[in-house]
Amino acid sequence: MYVIFMPIVAILYLITVTVLSYRLGKTKTENPKMAAIIGFVLAFLPPLALIYLAVLLFKEEVSIV
Repeated sequence: MYVIFMPIVAILYLITVTVLSYRLGKTKTENPKMAAIIGFVLAFLPPLALIYLAVLLFKEEVSIV
């Protein structure tokens, strides 16, 4: 049972971190695609991914002039 369950959980975690990084990156950075790529790479190291998402969450919003 765990042979099927664990990869599905891991894939869902990767997708969730990547999507959250992109959505936060749209308002908090000037380059949301790069924020999503960094989030995807850091998703392989879960503590770093959560720290990255927290940094994006508390970052000031970028004002586009």
